[in-house]
Amino acid sequence: MSSEPPEKMMFQLTLRRRGISDQAVLRTMEAVPRENFVTAADRRHAYRDSALGIACGQTISQPFVVAYMTEQLQLQKDHKVLEIGTGSGYQAAVLSRLCGHVLTIERYRTLADGARARLEKLGYHNIEVMFGDGFDIPPGAGDFDRIIVTAAMEQIPEKLQQRLVTGGILIAPVGPHQGTQTLVRVTRNEGGFDRRELVDVRFVPALPGIAREL
Repeated sequence: MSSEPPEKMMFQLTLRRRGISDQAVLRTMEAVPRENFVTAADRRHAYRDSALGIACGQTISQPFVVAYMTEQLQLQKDHKVLEIGTGSGYQAAVLSRLCGHVLTIERYRTLADGARARLEKLGYHNIEVMFGDGFDIPPGAGDFDRIIVTAAMEQIPEKLQQRLVTGGILIAPVGPHQGTQTLVRVTRNEGGFDRRELVDVRFVPALPGIAREL
């Protein structure tokens, strides 16, 4: 008999049933060890299709949402990606297997340090974890082919959209901090920005500045 939890055995099937069809994304979701990105108490629930709590009152998103947002980015191997909201580093690990480089920014030092150590230990060497303000991206970071925000924004800042290259895609949960948000995909083209609403989600709030808690 398999010693794997039922959720792990059903993991791929659940993602496929919910509409994830990109084979590269499905392979990546299978390959990234989600159990290493949750708390010790939640490891047996790591592959359940639900969000789980991590340090600093934050969460690791449910597998379907991670896969869905990743699929919507249409990643290519040479892409440079910005993630706002590192958390445990799970989404960054998924992204890193599908693109060239990931810069992920986290406002909680505890989470940033923990994610950096975790990702280095697991061998994800094309990820840079930055402790900082996701609403104030350093100019020296340059522009990005893709941007993903993993916390709820009441609106997408114009200056964040401006960090997309032409042809770039940004995806973020937009809506009130308390309640339901809508995933929004913004594509930059020669004439400006195209905006499309996707599905309803629930994320913790994206807040400006550096968190006081360590």
